[in-house]
Amino acid sequence: MTKESNPKDFSKHQRIKIHQPDASKADRFNPRNRIYVRAIDGLWSKLRRQMGWVAMSFFLLLPWLPWGDRQAVWFDLSQQKFHVFGLTIWPQDLTLLAALFMIAAFGLFFVTTYLGRVWCGYTCPQTVWTFIFIWFEEKFEGARNKRIKLDQMPWSFDKLWRKTAKHTSWIVVSLLTATTFVSYFVPSRELYIDFITLNASGGIYFWIIFFTIATYGNAGWMREIMCIHMCPYARFQAAMFDKNTYIVGYDSARGETRGPRTRKQDPKEMGLGDCIDCDLCVQVCPTGIDIRNGLQYECINCGACIDACDNTMERMGYDKGLISYTTENKLEGVQQKVLRPKLIGYGVVLTIMVMLFIYASATIAPVRMDVIRDRNSLFRENNQGNTENTFTLKILNKTEQPQEYELSVEGLTNAQWIGPQHVSIEAGEVLTLPVSIAVDPIELKRTITKIDIKITAEIDGNPVEIKQETRFFGG
Repeated sequence: MTKESNPKDFSKHQRIKIHQPDASKADRFNPRNRIYVRAIDGLWSKLRRQMGWVAMSFFLLLPWLPWGDRQAVWFDLSQQKFHVFGLTIWPQDLTLLAALFMIAAFGLFFVTTYLGRVWCGYTCPQTVWTFIFIWFEEKFEGARNKRIKLDQMPWSFDKLWRKTAKHTSWIVVSLLTATTFVSYFVPSRELYIDFITLNASGGIYFWIIFFTIATYGNAGWMREIMCIHMCPYARFQAAMFDKNTYIVGYDSARGETRGPRTRKQDPKEMGLGDCIDCDLCVQVCPTGIDIRNGLQYECINCGACIDACDNTMERMGYDKGLISYTTENKLEGVQQKVLRPKLIGYGVVLTIMVMLFIYASATIAPVRMDVIRDRNSLFRENNQGNTENTFTLKILNKTEQPQEYELSVEGLTNAQWIGPQHVSIEAGEVLTLPVSIAVDPIELKRTITKIDIKITAEIDGNPVEIKQETRFFGG
């Protein structure tokens, strides 16, 4: 975004009321009260834009990153497995996925306790997409004041082409990002070819259209409504905040009493503080709040009001920082505490969970075996007079290459294995193998004996051994 053409436009209106001319009836929680976000340049706005473009680029390019004969990140729902670079997560390993979500949650709690809602202001998809849409809005309809006048003007060819170009750009971006999102679940190269040639399935077209409409509506029309009324994070963030949490705060002791003045006038002689009441901090706010009214749950900590105020302070020749990233304790002149029990608790839990996740990911077994007993009979006596138990083995090859496996039993003396002991299983396949184990009744010391069904293999040059405990019954 670039600076407005008229930086000295000190409008007193927080919002422009569309279809609601009576300002006395204004309700800032009414979705019909349109917010026209003013463009601003500054340290935090540049940082937010750069982080937004990095996040968007990562999102768009990741499905095209190859990993062997597939894409690096692919959530293959048809085969019920998730590929994340070299890691393949099967339904049996979904505890890893649950752990990953828990890590993300505690990471968010930790960051929020320390830095406030920086996730919302800098990396939340709703924020990233909204500012991209606002960028297109500015390109086609102009700066804030021009957009206001354009909406108030009667329909003309100039208004028609500008509105059409804006909404077309929104739809194109929405379609691109929706197709990219679907390509995390369908191989990207096949998806784009089938989509363009109209050979994709009805389900794929449905989801692409669905996410296109959702993105277009959320970032183009709903915007701050999502943050204020629909996002649960805004509601429960107060449980993580304390007086040492970094927030976007207004220094009322320095800024009050507000009032306009020229640069040459001395505010102290006029009985005024540093705030010139220009309302630029309101005009640049994507949720339309006035940060001078104190901490509000609608604030997403994007820092736009900081840049607007710093620019005003610089033009007036005052010190910057009237609005800044600060804490309630700092504003009240109380010593700030960085380390406190809540922050330490979140940090400890987060560290433990990350370490456990890394260990579980590194030790994930490349083969899985389930042993199911025959439910029709606990045991039987075969033709040789031996006691025989029947089992069904379900062996899953979780690697991406065919593998050879050896089967055996431990826990019984002179046991006889009835069935294949050497099997070959294709990549990602599940082999259902019925087997029986027989033993001379003399060898049985008790009615129920604990045994282990063992599977061994050599995978990528490394020996692998998996054991599954079960019971052997004998009369």
